[in-house]
Amino acid sequence: MNKRQVGNAYEILAADYLRRQGYEILEQNFYCRGGEIDLIAREGEYLCFVEVKYRTGEDYGFPEEAVTFGKQQKMIRTARYYLMKHGYSMDTSCRFDVVAVCGEKITLYRNAFGE
Repeated sequence: MNKRQVGNAYEILAADYLRRQGYEILEQNFYCRGGEIDLIAREGEYLCFVEVKYRTGEDYGFPEEAVTFGKQQKMIRTARYYLMKHGYSMDTSCRFDVVAVCGEKITLYRNAFGE
């Protein structure tokens, strides 16, 4: 499997995990010129923009550590574009979640970062 196929497999795993946590998956792999968001979902009143990160083990650090400040800023800009494109108000309750997959362990970080 190439890197993109591996990433897609983990995004599907994360989407299934989020569904079991009560999320409704609205979109997977939203792309625009400014960036990409792995999963867009709804949980209760929140529209959630989700980054999925994986590592096969902890030898190279934890997956959530790979969501750098630069990546966060790119996701925020992409989320703003998504809101505009889909007709959401800028007052829509949103948050940024991270799903970290390390080996067999899945960890969900709700509201992992914000503006």
